[in-house]
Amino acid sequence: MHNTKKYCYLISCGSAIAIILLGLFWELILAPLRPNGSWLVLKIIPMLFALRGLIRGDSYTFQWASMLSMLYLAEGVVRSLTEEGLNMGLAITEIIFTCIFFLSSILYVRNLKQNNE
Repeated sequence: MHNTKKYCYLISCGSAIAIILLGLFWELILAPLRPNGSWLVLKIIPMLFALRGLIRGDSYTFQWASMLSMLYLAEGVVRSLTEEGLNMGLAITEIIFTCIFFLSSILYVRNLKQNNE
């Protein structure tokens, strides 16, 4: 595996896992909307579906998951502008993880397609 492609793959998978873990801890432990957790934790399910294909290195999964990540970006932006304290910090962290995931996924697919030509 080419170094750039390998790094993009590892960063994409790592940031996808980070998005999942952040959503899980945010909505169940760190700052849930309701005591004892929130149904908002279900937001991680789409990224969980993508995780298997991401780990396998499937370019199609990287493509649709990168578009899916824009929903996490939108949530992060809205919550960073409307909430305070810990929730704002978690929202900014979600924005950062999502941007890292999106960019590394796009670069991975680009490198994958360049190597196939």
